[in-house]
Amino acid sequence: QVQLVESGGGLVQAGGSLRLSCAASGSAFSIDTMGWYRQAPGKQRALVAHITRKDFAHYADSVEGRFTISRDDAKNTVYLQMDGLKPEDTGVYYCNALIRTALRGTADYWGQGTQVTVSS
Repeated sequence: QVQLVESGGGLVQAGGSLRLSCAASGSAFSIDTMGWYRQAPGKQRALVAHITRKDFAHYADSVEGRFTISRDDAKNTVYLQMDGLKPEDTGVYYCNALIRTALRGTADYWGQGTQVTVSS
């Protein structure tokens, strides 16, 4: 069983920074693309950023230039450095990973979510 565990959310003032982490744990798996999604109040979950095994990163237009995604494959961890935070960045941030296991083949896995609140 593979699990994704997020950490690093919290409350911050506009203009501040937060760093989210998401670690995958389990046995006998390999990770392909990893990413972060955000669900703002009253809205659907939407992609914030993702990063491939070859470190190609893609960002939503709304966070381009302010957020940086990175990964450490030795630790099975993906990070999201969020700078210049705005109130509209408020929401629950979910880690996502495309993971291959012997039991399930390749499948999407999700973390439990971590709340980020940006005050004006």
